[in-house]
Amino acid sequence: MENTGEENNLKQQRGHCLILPYPIQGHINPMLQFSKRLLHKKIKITLVVPKQLARTMQFSSSSGILLETISDGFDDGIPPGTDPEDHRARFSELGPQTLKEALYRLASAGHPVDCIVYDPFLDWGLEVAKELGLKAAALFTQSCAVCHIYNKVFTGELKVPLSEDDISIPGLPPMKPGDMPSFVSVYGSYPSFFEMVVNQFRGLEKADWLFFNTFYKLEEEVMDYMAKFFPVKAIGPTIPSMYLDKRLPEDREYGLSIFKPKTAACMDWLNEREPRSVAYVSFGSLAQLGVEQMEELAWGLKLSGKHFLWVVRSSEESKLPKDFAQETSEKGLIVSWCPQLDVLAHEAIGCFITHCGWNSTLEASSLGVPMVAIPQWTDQSTNAKFVMDVWKMGIRAPVDQEKGVVTREAIDDCIKQVFEGGKGEDITKNATKWKELAKEAVDEGGNSDKNLEEFVTSLRSISSQIPCKEMEALILDPTSTRTTTNASSIP
Repeated sequence: MENTGEENNLKQQRGHCLILPYPIQGHINPMLQFSKRLLHKKIKITLVVPKQLARTMQFSSSSGILLETISDGFDDGIPPGTDPEDHRARFSELGPQTLKEALYRLASAGHPVDCIVYDPFLDWGLEVAKELGLKAAALFTQSCAVCHIYNKVFTGELKVPLSEDDISIPGLPPMKPGDMPSFVSVYGSYPSFFEMVVNQFRGLEKADWLFFNTFYKLEEEVMDYMAKFFPVKAIGPTIPSMYLDKRLPEDREYGLSIFKPKTAACMDWLNEREPRSVAYVSFGSLAQLGVEQMEELAWGLKLSGKHFLWVVRSSEESKLPKDFAQETSEKGLIVSWCPQLDVLAHEAIGCFITHCGWNSTLEASSLGVPMVAIPQWTDQSTNAKFVMDVWKMGIRAPVDQEKGVVTREAIDDCIKQVFEGGKGEDITKNATKWKELAKEAVDEGGNSDKNLEEFVTSLRSISSQIPCKEMEALILDPTSTRTTTNASSIP
């Protein structure tokens, strides 16, 4: 007897992924976008975050994504001044067990999980999946190039502290120490974070899929090299569909924000500006500029004579030069937060002055916006290297070696190079090229879309083999393990 269309649809919806992000906005957003693509393909999705974050984040329940909570040891909120190492240690201690409890709650409610999609910053997500006989997919939210560097440190092939001025890593362009992630170039600066980024690769051979928030043509050389050793798959760029392929008409925003954007003020102001006349300035949700760098940036913007929209978080406002906002009100608008995708997509934007966090870099690449890179720490220097020397869609602002900051004169010069002359035209042309390639990757039949479709097909096949009662038993008795194909190694 043949299945009816309704029965087929029910079968398609049986696949269930639990999404375990590192609990900061820059890591949650790309994993949420990945989830929306899966949801569109009839895969059930549950996002899991620490209890303290679930209470404060603005999350849209209308998305169809379920929300579950676990404990990071600070259920009532993380006290100011908490040592990041203490937080990470307590999360590693309590996260695994409370994740199992969340899995049990889902199974008991008739929603057994088939696969844990985990951020490798939380490497214990893989351990829980394999202990319970579940499939596991690692989703790296930083670039392939950066992950490749960290893996070389993990294997010992790249020695730290760095001792060479010229660094040669297969799959990457020639690098200088200043092009390396800060945890590598300034060894010992953040020991707990260094341990976390390097340990991403611990036990990774047990994962069933390795996904990267990038697109193949953006990082073709490094992906081809990594593919010799790992089953790497690009699934990005993970930004809302309406800014790329427009195949998900309801997907217009990430659906989660730690800060409340000043949307009306930003968009009304931009609507009054000429095309390609505005420099947009934002350093993301975490970066903290020093007072001197903030002042140099402020006066550099004024010196350029260009209109500017500058995101200065409330916690950073005190670093602005006195009366700067008033003195530049005819040229600039300063806001505490903005809808970045809407801003980057606006025709008035001609340049993005950015710290080169990976999400911001991908958004600018996907929307064809030239960049002026002023990296601060972690992966940003490596991203800036690629923006300028590989993708050629921006300029990395030089740091004054005596002052240790990017001067106002350098900022002025970089802005003018992007907006004016032949170099600016070449940068804009390259930015447009990457925009088209990003759309191509996620559109139907594109490389990222194919990788996602293959994952969905595998999930549907797997989910039909896992009865709900068996999953409940596994979670109730974590000492038992599966020996079926569900616990197989990387396909």
